[in-house]
Order: sequence, then structure tokens, then C-alpha cells
Amino acid sequence: MANAIGVVEFTSIARGIYTADQMVKISDVEIVTASSACPGKYIAIVHGDVAAVSDSVGVGERLAEEYFVDSLIIPNVSPAVFPAIAGTTVPERIQALGIIESFSLASMILAADAILKTADVQALELRLGNGLGGKAFFTFTGDVAAVNTSMDAGKAIAEEKGLLVNCEVIASVSDRLIPSLF
Repeated sequence: MANAIGVVEFTSIARGIYTADQMVKISDVEIVTASSACPGKYIAIVHGDVAAVSDSVGVGERLAEEYFVDSLIIPNVSPAVFPAIAGTTVPERIQALGIIESFSLASMILAADAILKTADVQALELRLGNGLGGKAFFTFTGDVAAVNTSMDAGKAIAEEKGLLVNCEVIASVSDRLIPSLF
């Protein structure tokens, strides 16, 4: 059962591609995404069962060598993380809006998972580095109390790692802004 997600972040695109190939050869995992990210980084995200993801990430960390930035494994990842990475989530309506931004792609995935597990919120988008100068952000919606509670959980993770850029909550989003969120 594909209930775990693993991430390895690199400073070298060439080493990232090479290592992503090795990561999927060593274990029974599937690639969620493996791509370059600004500024000249590479991220490999895999999913599968916990043991396979752990083996795959271990290989990624070892082969990254001096190009290693960050890694993580989330054993029971929220299923809502996957469509958020793909940018394919469209909730019926936007209530309050939470926006959290980090300097680390891996840390943002961890924060997004915590946000989605903390309260009744829906993911909008988990953007990982492309066109963002190497940063990442996560947008999500729900009622104001749920968004605030979830934001606190995500913020704590990003702050603990020293990688939080900013976070904002918009209690009542303008109808004119909503189309730009997708």
C-alpha cells in the first residue's frame, strides 16, 4: 500500500536525475515527481510502502553526497498531499485561505502534511520551487478556525527547521482573487 512519501532534495540537477533513477531501481516505489526546481536544484519525490520508501530515500541520501540539501520520509502521509503537488485540487468553494511559504521544498511537504492532518481543511496547491527562487508554498482552505489551527501546526514545523519565510490567513477571500489561485 502506497501510504508513505519520501523526498530527497539536491543542489545538482545531474546528480538528482542520476540518484532518482537509482532510488526507483533499489525499491518498489513510484515517482510522484522528479524534476528541477529553482535555483538549479532537483527534487525527487517517491511513494510506496514505508519500508520501500525508507530504502529508496536512504539510497538517495547516500548517493547525493555533497549535493544533498534535505530529505524526509512521512510514513502515513495525508492522501491530499499528492493531488496538491500535482495542482489538481479544486474544492467546491473557497472559505478562509491559508498560505505558508518556506525556503525548503522538503520542509514544505512536511508542513503541508501536518496542516492537512490537524483540522478540516482542503489543499489547493503545494508548489515546490519552480519559478519561486527555490522556495515552496502551500495554499489551503477551510473555515477560519480550521485554517488558523492548521496554520499553527505547519508554521511550527517550518519554524523548527528555521526555514519559514511567511504565512498568512485571509478570513474572507475576494471573489476576484479566487481564479488566480488555480
